[in-house]
Amino acid sequence: MADRRAVLVPGRGYDIRGPLFAYVGEALRRLGFDVHEVVWRTPAGFRLDQAPEWVAEQVTHVLDGADLLVAKSLGSFAAPLAADRGLRAVWLTPVLNEPVVVDGLGRATAPCLLAGGTADPLWDGAVARRLSPHVLEVPDADHSMLVPGPLGRSAEVLGRVCTAVEDFVR
Repeated sequence: MADRRAVLVPGRGYDIRGPLFAYVGEALRRLGFDVHEVVWRTPAGFRLDQAPEWVAEQVTHVLDGADLLVAKSLGSFAAPLAADRGLRAVWLTPVLNEPVVVDGLGRATAPCLLAGGTADPLWDGAVARRLSPHVLEVPDADHSMLVPGPLGRSAEVLGRVCTAVEDFVR
């Protein structure tokens, strides 16, 4: 039986079956976490200004007893919840151009890891480094953490993300 609990929160078009979650989830299981995977479908006509309330409705009830929150993209709108609960977090490609996300990250008292790529228009490396000493910034990686060229290079990035997560939670 796992002695720690991690909650994985998807993005809008990148659910928990994506490679980042598949591998990060496995890494966490190997480190003794019970992993709870949030599954959602954004409603038709969903607008980004609805994200803070909608994400809170989807996530709040599963955070009780959590030791770690791992969220991607749209899931980063849970940053205020993590801050309010003093919850350690991993933010995969967080939406760093949205004030509610940045404000939530800035209020956090627990450590957080931010991972993103320089080819992601939602990533801002300077903001990430201001918010946390734990930052993995991958040159040329897009919002899915894929890089140009042979696919093996993107697999290497996936490995770097997993290693950063493992090092962070140890």
